[in-house]
Amino acid sequence: MRNLFKIFVAIFCLCLALNAKEIIIGSDAEYPPFDYIDENGKIAGFDIDLIDEISKVAGFEYKFIKIGFDALIPALKAGKIDMIAASMSATNERKKSVDFSDPYFFTKNLYLKLANNDKIVSKEQLNNLKIGVMLGTVQESVAHSIKGARVIPTEGIAGSIMNLKAKKVDVVIVDSSVGFGYLNKNRDIVNFLEESDGSDGFSFAFNKGKNSEFLNKFNAALKEIKDNGTYDKLLVKYDLK
Repeated sequence: MRNLFKIFVAIFCLCLALNAKEIIIGSDAEYPPFDYIDENGKIAGFDIDLIDEISKVAGFEYKFIKIGFDALIPALKAGKIDMIAASMSATNERKKSVDFSDPYFFTKNLYLKLANNDKIVSKEQLNNLKIGVMLGTVQESVAHSIKGARVIPTEGIAGSIMNLKAKKVDVVIVDSSVGFGYLNKNRDIVNFLEESDGSDGFSFAFNKGKNSEFLNKFNAALKEIKDNGTYDKLLVKYDLK
């Protein structure tokens, strides 16, 4: 009984601490318009503005730090950050390690190629080809599932697009919310396939089983800003609607 009481007190104190202290949020800042480094050298984007609005409703202070996407969950598990805001897809595999907030954006996988490449028209033709992806993403997992594919990951999706334009990869698999932006700016690249990414949408991540009280408050705030129109205004601001 005494041990159970100690566990209860520890969890209670952790919840109080998370609600009282400054929340350290990790982001790779490599996924515009959701998260990126602006002209002033600061982390900016849709995710950041969304967190700011949620913090006003839920009542917490926060600070962003830049961490490579593939290192975000390890940093969360190690206690270096309290939360992840990095356009992270809520997959079943990730749910084994983290608790996700309610989803805030839904997307698909886009398959991109050079416009003058007439040889690739379907997914079945990707076997044994070079495929560019962003490191640690759902799209990287998809690429590895393609028979014989040589997967070439980069820290940011911009690097994969550069590799495609330089013909270092044959195809890039990218999240549609980001991919359409690159298509609009690069007329020499086209999309030849669009499919579900198999996730439950973009969500914010918290260390598993440790922040339930704060997560409930966070989700309630997210719902409130969706209901009051603030969320839609952010979608328009970042050309996501």
